[in-house]
Amino acid sequence: MDLSIIHTVAYILHMLGILGVLVLLLLQVSKKPRKFNAGVLHSAATALIAGLVMVGVQYPLNEENAAEWPLYDNTKIAVKLGIVLIILLIGYRQNKKSVFTTKTWATLLVLTVANIVIAYTW
Repeated sequence: MDLSIIHTVAYILHMLGILGVLVLLLLQVSKKPRKFNAGVLHSAATALIAGLVMVGVQYPLNEENAAEWPLYDNTKIAVKLGIVLIILLIGYRQNKKSVFTTKTWATLLVLTVANIVIAYTW
């Protein structure tokens, strides 16, 4: 299979994963009490795996055509990786609790939005 197709599929899955986290968190904005949706974990894990595939495939694509497939900024990737790992950690710990506090919900939401902003502005 062509690596560019794998990259494109991974990109789409990555976007859907992050969008899934964002939407699932925003669906809780007006709910009292908030309930943690395990889909946040699944979406974040999808985004993580797809992101790793994107980065991994980028290197051979860059060797084939550096102008069309420039390498990612590794610092940006490391920051985004750290954020999604924190989202997963908080989500995993939250999944075992019955109460989804506003503080935890807001933290996850801010981390998700920060990850999106970093992706498009850095």
